[in-house]
Amino acid sequence: MKRFLAALSLAFASSANALPMEVAAEYRLTNLGVLIGHVSETFQRTGDRYAIRSTTRSEGALKVFLDDSITLESRGVVGSDGLKPLEFQQRRAGNPSRDVRAVFDWDKGVLSSTYRGETNDVPLPKATQDRISVLYQFMTVGGRALPRVEMHMSNGRKVELYTYRFVDEVRVKTPAGEFDTYHYERVTAGPKEAHTEVWLAKRQHNLPVRVVFDDPRGLKLEQTLTELKVR
Repeated sequence: MKRFLAALSLAFASSANALPMEVAAEYRLTNLGVLIGHVSETFQRTGDRYAIRSTTRSEGALKVFLDDSITLESRGVVGSDGLKPLEFQQRRAGNPSRDVRAVFDWDKGVLSSTYRGETNDVPLPKATQDRISVLYQFMTVGGRALPRVEMHMSNGRKVELYTYRFVDEVRVKTPAGEFDTYHYERVTAGPKEAHTEVWLAKRQHNLPVRVVFDDPRGLKLEQTLTELKVR
């Protein structure tokens, strides 16, 4: 395990400075093949600071019943270990009572979460990512696939350990073009945990071009790239 973590840290350190300055990505969101939403994401890096913003808006048949949007924002620094969040926010236009704000206090090792008017502190493991930065952290892995990638992830309220297993290398066709990708899937402990798969574009900084989220309650979401601009 120590050798694996050392190799992972080296991979992050060798490519953290090669991150793009700007990324603008558009995705379509479907459930079992039916269009239900649209995702707009931006990544910006200024010096050693980064900002990520992701907005999901309902579309298609879903918009008739639920006209809503969810915005995720992550701000932090870029260091030798890649992305280091300092603040994470989740805002829901249709239900502000579910808004979440989390502050990462790395010196104290504490995540301060504010939800429904209450603030709670939870332990903050080293290199923890948030809900939106976790996929962009793959940009720092470098130009090769790792057999396993382990990252703590926070949804703004709690912190969990996520493990991704390398599956294969495959060419993926999307509305934005065809991409040679690294295919990873989340290692789950049982059928009650959500299963996630992600396809990362090898020549586009390991940015996600396809993500499949399979919830045990029957929801199967697929996020597919429709437009990508990188600078």
